[in-house]
Amino acid sequence: MGFDLTPVQVEQMACHAAQLEKWNQHVNLTAIKGPAPLAYRHFLDAVAIQPYIRGKSGRWMDMGTGGGFPGLPVKLLNPDVRMVLVDASRKKIHFLKHVIRMLKIDGIEAIHGRVDDLHHDPEFVGRFDGILARGVADLDRLAGLAAPLLAKEGILYALKSPGARVEITDDLDEKFFIQWDDYELPDGKETRSLVRLTLKQKSS
Repeated sequence: MGFDLTPVQVEQMACHAAQLEKWNQHVNLTAIKGPAPLAYRHFLDAVAIQPYIRGKSGRWMDMGTGGGFPGLPVKLLNPDVRMVLVDASRKKIHFLKHVIRMLKIDGIEAIHGRVDDLHHDPEFVGRFDGILARGVADLDRLAGLAAPLLAKEGILYALKSPGARVEITDDLDEKFFIQWDDYELPDGKETRSLVRLTLKQKSS
């Protein structure tokens, strides 16, 4: 895919995967089971966007992170990013806090709650340089959730399928600069899309 993982990064992702499989026996974290499917459907899918975000820093959020995807692998590959993982499931956040402790990494936290509720918290409003979302909602809904939390020139990164182009509305086109990149996973059988939405600044 054009970039290398360090042995430490591989070990960290393997630890995350092992804990995911262990916890998934008792807590519904993911419907995907087995080392190879987990590697392909979760980890590979998450790190595939690295060429588009390499070298980024600042404060980031992963909305509806679930078992930690794509936010945790993105953080491991981009240590200068300060990552906040958010999910409405208390059990998933409990799992992620456990994994974060095991990995002994700084600059990442897991928060239990609904993204809508963060719209009223000054600690979160307008504070994020990047917001990640995968499999959470359509683009219009994602944009509505992310917009109040984005810093000036902050970007919403939505991981989608190519068919999601139909989700781009005139309203989205009016409010956001939209960049669309299609890329193939290594087996060449599946195409993914990364949609980057940047709020247009209102002229004074």
